[in-house]
Amino acid sequence: MEWLSIEEWNAVALSLRVSLWATFAALPLGLLTAYALARWEFPGRQILNGLVHLPLILPPVVTGYLLLLTFGIRGPVGSLLHEMGITLAFRWTGAALAAAIMGFPLMVRAMRLSIEAVDPKLEQAAATLGASRFWVFVTITLPLILPGILAGSILAFAKAMGEFGATITFVSNIPGQTQTLPSAIYAFLQVPGGESSALRLVIISVIVAMGALVLSEILARRMAKRVGQG
Repeated sequence: MEWLSIEEWNAVALSLRVSLWATFAALPLGLLTAYALARWEFPGRQILNGLVHLPLILPPVVTGYLLLLTFGIRGPVGSLLHEMGITLAFRWTGAALAAAIMGFPLMVRAMRLSIEAVDPKLEQAAATLGASRFWVFVTITLPLILPGILAGSILAFAKAMGEFGATITFVSNIPGQTQTLPSAIYAFLQVPGGESSALRLVIISVIVAMGALVLSEILARRMAKRVGQG
């Protein structure tokens, strides 16, 4: 891509890699969490809901610091992973973890709203015919909430592409290793003559964010139309 320098393109490519991994890794747990919050009653439900949305409320730097304390080499989880040969702090994998956590609330919220929009009577009718809970979910619920799943995944991906505070705190800003698109913009703005490079990356960020918002809105409308027809 001639429009971007090698350093700029590396930052964009790393951001895409981190965001894709973050989205796909968070998807199964996000769907399970959304379904639990939408359909199940259990002790601690409100606590779980609060924990899910906590990254939206806390300053991103605080989230990154908590990740460093937990998943750093000397952290309770990070030390165990390090003994197994897995290191997250100051690695791109750590950036993916931070991005997944920051985008998780958006993913869960979109999925939860789509699940709550499905009439439980449809699921109950299928259950009365002898279908198991898993089969009811696969054949009835999943097709109806698919637009919500896609919308949540897209929003989480866009959030991951734009994540800065938690990422730079947990994995620093190492060019070619952990320097994602927002980190690169910050780095370019700190050096004389870097404004043009920063501007090009800002344009890419705006395009990705706007595209994600438009696409998620289209999917949300399709979901509402499908449920209304049902």
